[in-house]
Formats: sequence, structure tokens, C-alpha cells
Amino acid sequence: MKITLLVVGRLGRSAEAELSRDYAERASAAGRALGLGPVEIVEVEARKPGKAAEAEALAPHLADAHVIACDERGKAWRSREFAAHVGRLRDDGVRRLVLVIGGADGLDPALRDAAREKLAFGVQTWPHALARVMLAEQVYRAVTILAGSPYHRD
Repeated sequence: MKITLLVVGRLGRSAEAELSRDYAERASAAGRALGLGPVEIVEVEARKPGKAAEAEALAPHLADAHVIACDERGKAWRSREFAAHVGRLRDDGVRRLVLVIGGADGLDPALRDAAREKLAFGVQTWPHALARVMLAEQVYRAVTILAGSPYHRD
């Protein structure tokens, strides 16, 4: 199952971008034997400001995918629950999982509501760049949990 972190905005050569890429690469390598991956990060830019324009830029990347929108109104899964869910999606034959992070103001309501599920990073508000790192790390953590690696500790 291919996993895409679809995000609004470009981080360039920042520390957060490097860390996100590192976790995605680790998840790709560890997930290969499990039928998970590759894990990629796709950055999009809207041509105009606003959530609707961002949704338009995101839309072409959502076709034929199981979409999970990152949103404060979503479910805050524990890491093992998230890993089990990713494993179930793979086992159910989902070929593409897309996890979406909107811009600074969040996701367009229509896109958010069209997603099959919503994932929250807890009750705090996080900077956009850190949300990307946290999502990439949780994908890596899910892969390692499914692989039986000692990376995750309860």
C-alpha cells in the first residue's frame, strides 16, 4: 500500500523538512517487507490564497485513495491503534493511503468532510511544519509496530 503525506506548502531545506523526509525514508525501508510503502511527501502550492484554492491544488492527488484528513476535530488515535488501522487498510486491499495536512488555516470544509476519516494530533495547536514531522514520525512508528520492532515502547 502506497502511503502519501499530502501537504500544503513547501518547507524548503528546513530542519522540519529534513526530519520529515528522514522519517518517510525510514518508513519506506522498514515497510517494504510488510507491503507498506513507498512513503512519500507531496507538497502542493495553491495559486490563490484561501482554503478553497488549497483544496483545488490537493484534489488531483486524492483520486482512488483512502483519505485521512488531519484536523483538530478528528480522532486522536493512540500509536498502536493507528498502526492497527494502517494494517487493516492494507489487509483490506487499500492500494493508496493519503494523509492530508492543510495550510495554516486548516482544510477546506468540503475536502475535510469528504475524507473517510479525520486524525487529530491532540488538543493543542501545532505549527504546520511540526505537524508534518509528527505525521511522518507516526507513519514510521506504525510501520515499526507492525514489523514488531522495539522502536515503540508502551
